[in-house]
Amino acid sequence: MARTALILGRGKSGEAAAAELRKAGYSVAFAENVDLVVASPGVPVKSELQLGVERLKARGVKLLAVTGSKGKSSVVKLVAEALGLAGRKAVACGNYGLPVCAVGDCDWAVVEVSSFQLETTALGPDAFEAAAILNLQDDHLDRHGSRAVYHALKRRLLGMTPHGILAEDLPPSPLAQGSYFDNPVLAANGAAAVALLRAAGVPDGTIRRAFAGFEPLPHRMCRVCEREGVVYVDDSKATSVAALAAGVRMAGGRVRLIAGGLPKGDDPRAACAALAGRVEKAYLVGTCAAAFAAAWAGTIACEVCGTLEKAVSAARREACAGETVLLSPGAASFDQFNGFGERGERFADLVKKEG
Repeated sequence: MARTALILGRGKSGEAAAAELRKAGYSVAFAENVDLVVASPGVPVKSELQLGVERLKARGVKLLAVTGSKGKSSVVKLVAEALGLAGRKAVACGNYGLPVCAVGDCDWAVVEVSSFQLETTALGPDAFEAAAILNLQDDHLDRHGSRAVYHALKRRLLGMTPHGILAEDLPPSPLAQGSYFDNPVLAANGAAAVALLRAAGVPDGTIRRAFAGFEPLPHRMCRVCEREGVVYVDDSKATSVAALAAGVRMAGGRVRLIAGGLPKGDDPRAACAALAGRVEKAYLVGTCAAAFAAAWAGTIACEVCGTLEKAVSAARREACAGETVLLSPGAASFDQFNGFGERGERFADLVKKEG
């Protein structure tokens, strides 16, 4: 009897899952624009992540997993590169960009796992050789409703591996010295990467080389340029208040902050401790500009600019030599842009044109 699978959503993950299911003999149907799914108890439900992990393990591929609130993609990239330096055929996948079901020939898969994926994923205790939870902050509360639910979803990953790693428990690793991860904000993420790689049997010398050669991903504390002694930094990937606070701490020195966008349910007041004494002024854009201004009014000077164009112009006009103009929005981008990448690219274009 022919088997049929229904896939919700026809994006990259949906198409990759469909391809895997067709190989297994399923007839595939798609459903889109669905707001709620009510499944019969007799019908098994799987996420694309679960389907992909099961298929990879059946092929003998070994898997590592990374989740957390900030820095997942950078750790996944570093770990995959280090495995490559060690002579392993490794692929970075999952929420990183490549669907797990689309992973081709490899020895190792390094999977970035999101809280959204963990909502609908049920894997056994040996799914991953090792798995790391990086920092846990307030994020996606518009989806999950509370910090407790969000953190509980992240911690589900620990039940899918015999070797769970909590970055918050680790001291900084000397292997990361002099690298992108050698700062107080990212040191724990670097230590988690070391723990993952040691669990995979990668020698310390190879790990050190991977750190030394690591190039950060776009829109993550990336220096765009320097104009008249003012440094411009793109941290457009900072889409939560906690990520914004981390970006301000990483910037060092005096900061002129461009922030705002589409809120995600987290409290902007949580950033006040990081802003105080570091941020000269905030230039606010997007849907949550007024809310950010109200939350920070007693801590730093704020100006509601509305658009990124106006914010860059005002920040450049007022910035002094030795300061940093930092785009670290603390909010999603979809009220004005198609994604954080487009927002970051627009910032870079404006900065260079203004210069």
